[in-house]
Amino acid sequence: MKLSAGIVGLPNVGKSTLFNAITNLNVEAANYPFATIEPNVGIVKLNDERLTKLTNLIKPKKTTYATCTFVDIAGLVKGASNGEGLGNKFLSNIREVDAICHVVRCFNDSGITHVFNTVDPIRDAEIINLELIYSDLDILEKRLSKIAQTAKSGNTLAAFEESILKRLINSLKESNFINTNNFSVEENKIITNYNLITAKPFLYIANLNDDDISSPEANNNFKLFSEWVKKQSNAYIVPISVNMEFEISKLNDEEKQVFLDDLGVKESGIDKLTKKTYEILNLSTYFTFGADETKAWTFVNGMSAPKCAGLIHTDFEKGFIRAEVINWNDILVYGSELKAKENGKMRSEGKEYLMKDGDVVLFRFNK
Repeated sequence: MKLSAGIVGLPNVGKSTLFNAITNLNVEAANYPFATIEPNVGIVKLNDERLTKLTNLIKPKKTTYATCTFVDIAGLVKGASNGEGLGNKFLSNIREVDAICHVVRCFNDSGITHVFNTVDPIRDAEIINLELIYSDLDILEKRLSKIAQTAKSGNTLAAFEESILKRLINSLKESNFINTNNFSVEENKIITNYNLITAKPFLYIANLNDDDISSPEANNNFKLFSEWVKKQSNAYIVPISVNMEFEISKLNDEEKQVFLDDLGVKESGIDKLTKKTYEILNLSTYFTFGADETKAWTFVNGMSAPKCAGLIHTDFEKGFIRAEVINWNDILVYGSELKAKENGKMRSEGKEYLMKDGDVVLFRFNK
């Protein structure tokens, strides 16, 4: 299962620097608007200490971590929907991602240009959000104009879609994101086809100074912004020092850990971002464990064992017999998969079993 996230925000808020920290691709992150024109796309390994510990236990020939694709587009400005700046044409590059990461500047630094010359994260977030709403409105209104005549002729499906479109349009015109609404399964099947940005899970990244990251609430900009985000439906916030994350990204694993220990921080901001993205997308991880390859597999919570087996190969799902399951930590506690089994920690699960986060699984199936 592939995971992807789009990075949006005003120019000069730290989007491209964040992208560099995540991917180590070193795209241009200049101190002037619109340094990013073409979208930057990078795939990053999702650090998972559980997989690392399982790997260290048996030293497999290959270890495969889950990955996430990040797409960084040009900064948006007020009036982008009307062609200001570079317009909003680049939004098409993130319409198919799973989640939106909205980078908002919360730090003061006279050496880094701000498009409004003042730092006000709530104002900045509202500007970008409005442009996203306008962009989705444009798509929906064009679709409505195409289907209205068919609906008027008595076509039941067209009439159903028309009612959905009108509801979506009214919601956006009231400045509400689509993800704040509740829709039926049948309605969502239609809405998914529109690839609306405001229908996706939304994560705000509050970009702080290095000195503020250990106690974000001491930063008044962050405090006010955090309170504003908490009032939004289906919106979440992660405080990050993008500059610090970029510096950390240059270090090897051992140096990175020393750096974090010196800061008194358990994990990097990027790792926190990854975990929160998984959380808002309702995703978890199971593992396959062996000497040839130990691998992380991403699944949606609530998926059955056969469906999860199908992530490996469709034949696994079709011929599913059972899943032999051990919790990842039990393997570490007993020192091996065999010892965990001997101590009664392996379970044999059938077709109705719902996979759990941290399961280590061997699927049995008919070939």
